Amino acid sequence: MAEHPTPKAGITAIAPYVGGKSKVEGVSRVIKLSSNENPWGPSPKAVAAFNAQAASLHRYPDGGHAALREAIARVEKLPENELICGAGSDELLGLTVHAYAGPGDEVLFTEHGFLMYRIYTQANGATPVTAPESNLSADVDALLAAVTPRTKIVFLANPNNPTGTVIPFSEIRRLRAGLREDIILGLDAAYAEYLDHADYEAGHSLVHEGTNTIVFHTFSKIHGLPALRLGYAHAPAHIIDILNRVRSPFNVNSAALAAGIAAIEDTAYVAEMRTRNAGELARVSDAIRAYGYNVVPSVTNFILVHVGAKAKALNEHLAARGLIIREVGNYGLPEFLRISIGTAEENDLLLAAVADFAKSHAA
Repeated sequence: MAEHPTPKAGITAIAPYVGGKSKVEGVSRVIKLSSNENPWGPSPKAVAAFNAQAASLHRYPDGGHAALREAIARVEKLPENELICGAGSDELLGLTVHAYAGPGDEVLFTEHGFLMYRIYTQANGATPVTAPESNLSADVDALLAAVTPRTKIVFLANPNNPTGTVIPFSEIRRLRAGLREDIILGLDAAYAEYLDHADYEAGHSLVHEGTNTIVFHTFSKIHGLPALRLGYAHAPAHIIDILNRVRSPFNVNSAALAAGIAAIEDTAYVAEMRTRNAGELARVSDAIRAYGYNVVPSVTNFILVHVGAKAKALNEHLAARGLIIREVGNYGLPEFLRISIGTAEENDLLLAAVADFAKSHAA
């Protein structure tokens, strides 16, 4: 019998990432509330830009992403030479670990941080380290206490997935000040566009100040373009130079680049999505609390609900009605369920099903 090739040390220890489900056997209409997608879809201008690329599919995309970086720089008021684009912010997170951490190094993140931080760390032979959270929110003191001489990167999602919680920028600044300058602080701002609060900042000022900080953004959430896999990062030019050395030359396709330009420029659509989501987020949160469940206060397009021992039963109850939500036991939260915010009609169906369950499972 032929022997199998041997992977690098640590690869077989990786628990593969499992995305939100999108199908239910035997159910004709499925309402997917498991992946924190924008239920209203992308800007019509982004769709038109995507369709316009059909005639030039035989050409390679712009490997330097010049037009998209220029659009991001103009709209977000960021230096163009401090931007890099990727196939989702996921790719850029992975490139950061690939470039800066390996065997003998540590990558630090919070205990309920995005699962890909751990996966990318293990894939590159580095050691994942978690710091405890406080009331399902990042604890800066705990993060700083977990730093060792081997720490190379600290990842922090703010707002965080799957908890939906956020910490003020004053705490982010305190974290940065407490880290050695040779440690990269990676701020994952996937849900930043859902906030419009005076005390919130994604972290771009830290980059402007010359600290070794990277801010990651995605087009998969409020911009509604997860199918195209598009994201960008803002970092000091010396870090951008390193990341460009390790990325694939044509890592973002032409249709994604074109749609991304239209999406970032349609600021009115982004504002509309923020307002729509805020209204439904409040309505769904209040209703589920009224049914007797604890909802973690969220500033995103999803909520984390503490159901207790009946979490699995509620998930199955909703799935039988075509409502797909997310179990988060793999995040260390077995008694919780994560529910994305849908359209008003989808949320009405969700709330009716949760009400049925609460009534039939009353203590």
